[in-house]
Amino acid sequence: MKTSRCFFLCLTFSFILSGCASIKQPKEVFVQPDFNEKDVRDNEIKRINEMSSEFPVKALWRARLMGNEEVIAEQEESVSAFYNEALGKENFFDAYRFYISLKACGSKKIDLSQAYEKSLFEKSIRDVPGLVTDRESLPETLGDCVNSTVTVWVDKGIKIQNGMGFADRVLGSGFFIDRRGYIITNHHVINDLVDPKYEGYSRLYIKLAADQETRIPAKVVGYDSVHDLALLKCEIEPPFILELGSSASLGVGDKVNCIGTPLGLHGTVTSGIVSAVDRKLFTTGDVFQIDAAVNSGNSGGPCIDAQKKVQAVVFAGIAKYQGLNFAIPVEYLRQDLPFLYNGGKRRLAWLGSYGHTFKDGAKNAGVEVQYLMPGGVLYRSGLKVGDIITFLNGYRVYNLEQLQDVLRNFSAETVLTCSYNRDGESYSCIVYLEERPEKPGYDIFRSDLLNTSLVPILGMELASSSTLFKRQYTITRVIKGSAADESGFSEMDPVYISDVDFAPENDAISVQMNTRKKKKGYLDITMRLGAPLDSPYYF
Repeated sequence: MKTSRCFFLCLTFSFILSGCASIKQPKEVFVQPDFNEKDVRDNEIKRINEMSSEFPVKALWRARLMGNEEVIAEQEESVSAFYNEALGKENFFDAYRFYISLKACGSKKIDLSQAYEKSLFEKSIRDVPGLVTDRESLPETLGDCVNSTVTVWVDKGIKIQNGMGFADRVLGSGFFIDRRGYIITNHHVINDLVDPKYEGYSRLYIKLAADQETRIPAKVVGYDSVHDLALLKCEIEPPFILELGSSASLGVGDKVNCIGTPLGLHGTVTSGIVSAVDRKLFTTGDVFQIDAAVNSGNSGGPCIDAQKKVQAVVFAGIAKYQGLNFAIPVEYLRQDLPFLYNGGKRRLAWLGSYGHTFKDGAKNAGVEVQYLMPGGVLYRSGLKVGDIITFLNGYRVYNLEQLQDVLRNFSAETVLTCSYNRDGESYSCIVYLEERPEKPGYDIFRSDLLNTSLVPILGMELASSSTLFKRQYTITRVIKGSAADESGFSEMDPVYISDVDFAPENDAISVQMNTRKKKKGYLDITMRLGAPLDSPYYF
């Protein structure tokens, strides 16, 4: 069973990574355009018109940033046409995205009443499985709960090892959430079916708990690789379905039961307690730690409470450490379901930034922006390092977890309103949700200069300290709790960056440097500092 990729990266910072042996700086770093200059303005209008047909919402946002009323009117008309077309096709999922974007941009072409917005939102989730429960199909006993689960079987044909052929298959677990045959499992169970890099044979089946001899064909509807969730569909009516609970009421010490197919043993029930509720194994949220027995094959099975409601989805365990297992809170599944049902890959949103929760005394008061990627959303929208985000699309944001929670409610290619504080004054802007890259830190390194790109990656900001040696720097800022801080670096420490390497899949970075740390009595030290290229602090 897979564990969180981010978790293993955190355990392996010190190993020497293989990859590029030279420090490659971007040829050009984006700077905020001055639209008072005619050629800059004309070039931007040209780019806006080029993106209008494929990315109409982004074109409208860029027009609003530029401030040209004629261009704004043209792009608003374009988005309105897409909006009306989606309504005409009863594609309420896309229609709602266009509506939210037009509303954030202050359009007068739509009905801005709360009643209309609520009605449109309800239509956008009307047929989504799992959000409305069919009470007649709910289990009454734990045995019925077992019969609401399935074995997920991915047949990958034959693999050859040492000249011998072996059956190649992936076994996981899943559970029904709708009488139409919709099933929840983990993304990593069905990864080969949706991975464009996989070129081998693969077929998807499920087996009912009450009939392990019949393989029933199934298909992948949608998947979320970040939160390790997937929605499947088979053409049968299940004997029972499970109701989604609300794990907000689940606390440390509460009892849970896990159902799955560990090591091929279908219908296995294990019990335990919630050991912790805030383990940061995902890059956009916390997961549960549980001590119920979990083994290979349990992935994708339900974690239910005493009321037989799903509170989490089992997704990881560590084989060498019994009782150290993890599950995905059901709230993430609820947020994901409309996007999974819409089909394909779940496109998570981000703002091209990095930061931490800002505290006013002992109280959480927002999210402090500590880094802005050049050309990123918040950079283009005019925010600066040190600004405190307080609202996003009308939702009050007290901490980073709440900001990530709001972002999970929306898909990429949507415009939202944003409020922030700067030097005690309140400001507002509109922001466009870009698709979150798989490795935000890698995109940042490729887009920015070394001295500033290491802020979100290692937690240190550098300033050039020599005209002769381009790699000689002085540390000007250290982010508290970062890799640099935990490694004992301080402001004004000198560093010479001698090498930058990346892991084969660009999951992690390793920076070799020579330094004389103030905290170490200015002794000459050569060290290699590593970090993952994704974390919960990118947003």
